[in-house]
Amino acid sequence: MPRYEYRCRACGETFEHSRPMSEAGAPATCPKGHDDTVKLLSTVAVSGRAAAAGPAAAGPTGGGCCGGACGCG
Repeated sequence: MPRYEYRCRACGETFEHSRPMSEAGAPATCPKGHDDTVKLLSTVAVSGRAAAAGPAAAGPTGGGCCGGACGCG
């Protein structure tokens, strides 16, 4: 189940709440009981074999000075 991060506008506390994606837009109450909260934008980090097998994992392929393309290396 995804975790969503919220910030309370009344007291400034940041908190997390787990809920189904179908309820992602539902309002959340802060732990101190305030209703004036806003959902924060979160980023997702992806790692593992699938991410490591992508083109970026292969490393540089030449080009640029001293990468073999200019003849200085």
